[in-house]
Amino acid sequence: MKTRSAWIGFIAMSIGMFMAILDIQIVASSLPDIQAGLAIPRHDLSWVQTSYLIAEVIAMMLSGFLTPVFSTGGLFAVAITGFTLCSIGCAISETWPMLIGFRAVQGFFGGAIIPTVFSAGYKIFPPTSQARATLVAGSLAVLAPTIGPCLGGYITDNYDWPWLFLVNVLPGLVIAPLVWWLIRVDRPDPSRLRAIDPIALIALCLGLAAIEVLLNQAPQDGWKSGWDFCYGAVALVAGWVGLARCRNRPTPLIALDLFASRRFAGACSLSFLFGACLYGSVYLLPLFLGFVRDHTALEIGVIMTAMGGAQILTAPIAAVADKRWAPARVAAVGLVLFAAGMLSNGFETPRSDAAALFWPQVLRGCGILLIMLPLITAALGCQPPERLADASALLNLLRNLGGAIGISLVDTLMQCRAPVLGTQIATRLSAGSRETAAFVGLPLDRFHGVPIGPVSADDRDFVRPLVEHAAATLAFNEAWLILGGIMVASLLLLPLLRQDRRVTNAPDLL
Repeated sequence: MKTRSAWIGFIAMSIGMFMAILDIQIVASSLPDIQAGLAIPRHDLSWVQTSYLIAEVIAMMLSGFLTPVFSTGGLFAVAITGFTLCSIGCAISETWPMLIGFRAVQGFFGGAIIPTVFSAGYKIFPPTSQARATLVAGSLAVLAPTIGPCLGGYITDNYDWPWLFLVNVLPGLVIAPLVWWLIRVDRPDPSRLRAIDPIALIALCLGLAAIEVLLNQAPQDGWKSGWDFCYGAVALVAGWVGLARCRNRPTPLIALDLFASRRFAGACSLSFLFGACLYGSVYLLPLFLGFVRDHTALEIGVIMTAMGGAQILTAPIAAVADKRWAPARVAAVGLVLFAAGMLSNGFETPRSDAAALFWPQVLRGCGILLIMLPLITAALGCQPPERLADASALLNLLRNLGGAIGISLVDTLMQCRAPVLGTQIATRLSAGSRETAAFVGLPLDRFHGVPIGPVSADDRDFVRPLVEHAAATLAFNEAWLILGGIMVASLLLLPLLRQDRRVTNAPDLL
């Protein structure tokens, strides 16, 4: 494959991946408009995202098995074509079930896109160019969640909700034939489909679906309903059955033997934790800006571009560092920066806004690629070509599962801690705490450290929303500190990224 054609095809693949990740973000920012347009019941609205995410993680799981069936370029071309057609289906949907159906199939195709791109970078290019390819794909992968709210807000403010999906059509129609024509690094082998284990397939799909539904629904009822226990039991039993069968098959759906490599296991573990913190932080900030600061979707998107800008400016440094230094050393710098960005967000007040949130975003933006690139290098860099698809599938699957858990953690904290914190704030205000009154944003003339006495109904109505915002802010702060603590703790896993001793075909930079 000629170098120019290879880069054109790979950049087209990376843009397609960017579209698939971006789609989740721009739809999330405009769910109220979709709800109004299709008269979706409030309690069913979350399925617009949940149906996509369930199908996405299932496709990620299967991508390693499906890549040799269709070939790398073939699987991507099929996936981006299906994603584009389903985007049209979502846009023309006239009922809620119709939208959910197209959304689920769209998610399946989107999930097949992401790991295929990362494995393609190592199949297409020689070792001297793999770092640049990973930088291109990694930058677009993490840039999408950052600019998604901004783009979603712009579309929401200026166009109707079907355009959230129609923006995918033109790029998809261009990318599919480009990739089909230019990416020829392996040959399809449809005969491999005969090796599929239907029991493992059903069990693993059921287990992943149960996990996603559990993480989506359980925070709303405090993880106490009977359905939560049912989803958890299904996830455990189905997951155990599926994984057990993968251990005993010559051609498994999931290549669990890859975890025999300490380096690969360490990269996947760190990817899981990083996914929890990355997706959790990208979820937290819009919640704070929308609920506490009352910003519109477009205003939130503009504020969040600080992280994307820092990421773009840091990209060349991350590429050089990934090429010259050991993955553990580069990832350590990224983890420290990302943790510092989250921990510094853990001391917000209800009046914190764009200026106060700027530098924490910059720190996180500078750390993202310094984490992602070395993890991809550690996980994929020493794999033989025939194992790249399986390795990329597991790495991306675990990052997305971590992200789902991170978002669920944030939701659980908000559901459980905000009411408790609100009660504590009200109690301290009644006791006349000036410090609490200053945090909430109340005039201090009535607060002198002694009980303030009876409060009129008008005063209670005035104070209630301020207390709610203050309680939410404290809950957000706790979430930031917990996520930051997870990133700090993940530094303990860095020694796992050292080169496996049994690997002799690649240099150990440590």
